[in-house]
Amino acid sequence: MGDVFKALASEQRRRILNLLAVGPMTVGEIGAKFDMELSSISKHLSVLRDADLIRQQKRGQHVIYSLAGDHIANTLYGFLSPFCPEARRITREYRLELRSKRRSEFDK
Repeated sequence: MGDVFKALASEQRRRILNLLAVGPMTVGEIGAKFDMELSSISKHLSVLRDADLIRQQKRGQHVIYSLAGDHIANTLYGFLSPFCPEARRITREYRLELRSKRRSEFDK
């Protein structure tokens, strides 16, 4: 989880995530929105990828970057749930449901 928060600490990386929220992009398309070298954009993309916040897919000569939205949501939910009573209730109900399913499968 530390990698996620390290990645989110940078304003540039948060801006990249906002761009990717609109849709997949190449490094060149992302770089066109910033006043920095493509090598710096690539470094930011590496940090985001290492934190599993984005995915990359090779298409021909291009690499397409997209959000890993499910991972972002799950990570942030996991972090916030101890502080949020409603999230704790949902987590508790989910765990009880899993235990119940496991028991019923075991009894078969």
